[in-house]
Amino acid sequence: SLTGDAAAQGHIEVYTTRPDTLFGATYMVLSPEHDLVQKITTDEQRPDVESYIDKASHKSDLERTDLGKDKTGVFTGTYAVNPVNGKKIPVWISDYILISYGTGAIMAVPGHDQRDWEFARKFDLPIVEVLQGGDVEKEAFTGDGPHVNSEYLDGMGKKEAIDAIIQRLEKDEKGFKTINYKLRDWIFSRQRYWGEPIPLVHCPKCGIVPVPEDQLPLTLPEVKSYEPSGTGESPLANIDEWVNCECPVCGGPGKRETNTMPQWAGSCWYYLRFIDPDNKEAFVDPEKEKYWMPVNLYVGGAEHAVLHLLYARFWHKVLYDIGAVTTAEPFQRLINQGMITSFAYMRPDKVLVPVDEVDIDGENYTEKATGVRLEQVIAKMSKSLKNVINPDDIIKKFGADSMRMYEMFMGPLEVSMPWQTNGLAGVHRFLNRVWDVAGRPMDDGEPPAALVKVLHKTLKKVGNDTGNLDFNTAIAQMMIFINEIYKEKVCWRNLWEPFVLVLAPYAPHLSEEMWRMLGNSNSLAYETYPAWDDALSADDEKEIVFQINGKVRSKITIAAGTRKDELEKLARADSRIAEWVEGKTIIKVIAVPDRLVNFVVKG
Repeated sequence: SLTGDAAAQGHIEVYTTRPDTLFGATYMVLSPEHDLVQKITTDEQRPDVESYIDKASHKSDLERTDLGKDKTGVFTGTYAVNPVNGKKIPVWISDYILISYGTGAIMAVPGHDQRDWEFARKFDLPIVEVLQGGDVEKEAFTGDGPHVNSEYLDGMGKKEAIDAIIQRLEKDEKGFKTINYKLRDWIFSRQRYWGEPIPLVHCPKCGIVPVPEDQLPLTLPEVKSYEPSGTGESPLANIDEWVNCECPVCGGPGKRETNTMPQWAGSCWYYLRFIDPDNKEAFVDPEKEKYWMPVNLYVGGAEHAVLHLLYARFWHKVLYDIGAVTTAEPFQRLINQGMITSFAYMRPDKVLVPVDEVDIDGENYTEKATGVRLEQVIAKMSKSLKNVINPDDIIKKFGADSMRMYEMFMGPLEVSMPWQTNGLAGVHRFLNRVWDVAGRPMDDGEPPAALVKVLHKTLKKVGNDTGNLDFNTAIAQMMIFINEIYKEKVCWRNLWEPFVLVLAPYAPHLSEEMWRMLGNSNSLAYETYPAWDDALSADDEKEIVFQINGKVRSKITIAAGTRKDELEKLARADSRIAEWVEGKTIIKVIAVPDRLVNFVVKG
């Protein structure tokens, strides 16, 4: 509640996710746009407040909320009462508070919020510690710890304290529990030619009216020039024969809306239209939607997918609510693939230097112009840094299959990795070995049993790993297969045909060529993935580790499936383990078949 002459204005409502820190609130801050600012500012402070409001009005939300910017603000001259301890606290205005979030007002707890701490330090406002664990004289403690200086909350943890204070505030009718969202209005218009026209007509008599449904879809006019209008309007504003139209309501003269929709208007539901792209009667046939939806897998870069996922879900939720689709969610699974980065070179002052301005001598990097030693770092590919890898150059030198396969072999799909041409050369050598095997004399007989086992292990691992998008480990298994079969002087047809099918998704051009060499006339793209035999893909032997107190001290390779009691006997008989347990007391023995034996000892 407000005090003094401002008391008649009632109270200031704030939204906070940490009501448990209220005992540490030592001042309040309003957004410059808050409707109470003009009402509660004292005459003495009004000139400063109005000057500050004017300056804030010329800043964007991004500038105002920049964590690195210097904190600014003005005291309104008015005080409010902290609802939990009755103390008077000053009310300020500052541009780091936005009217669009929450209530446009905050309770400032400088001991535990860095922005509030910096503001308090600058304007000499009190800082009170209410969460133990840091030194609030040096900086805000933003972690969690037991409550202190908080009366009935002292000693409580975060959740317990939040529940307790909400209960007290609601009982005293000074606050209530609620959920707040950061969603804001979406500007859904663009001043350009390309984009879906917004089907509205501006009529001087009827106002803004929608285009009748039987006149939809409203299409863009065919034009030769897409030049800007010169007025800030869309280029459509220059096309009189399209803009000028009849009002659908009164029949009088009207003008079409010239703004167009953003790209999201199409991309937010493209997955539904892909199901039924030629339907002239509906956006998607209901039976086809039931059959295909939801999308099993969505793969996209994090920078792109976040917005598209958000907006597509908006779209889909509305379609679901009106009964146009049958699934509540559009996508079942999301994978954000990592970014292929590159090496860059950085000065001691953290400035990056273009690659063509760097002398590279082994692992020594110096700037040509200054002789300054540089540090090799990983960064995004950038034209300005001259570290972009041109795929055309790579394909020309190594081939499309080598490049494609190396990208999948670089590491897990979700992890960003730097491009390294020597790694690409390794994959290229692997494919050359594959081609070498394909050119050997073909043998239609029965291949060695050991190689059949390697094939079935490869079929199983590559099949499972590909399904899980673990492309790098699938390729590693193919390399194991080639290493084994490369030792043969012939190419075993019964091994080679299934392997070519396995390789095809990873190196399609080479695989198609080898498929034809095997005597097939149709594309392998339509062949079924080869089946594997679980018995043949299982390991006959397992490596078992012997541990002392969890540390590996010895290893042994034995038949798979060996029983626990046999494992313990083998471990006790191992000479290295015998040395480690000699003179010690064995407290416990843990034996896990096909994995380990661990002796817990003391003494």
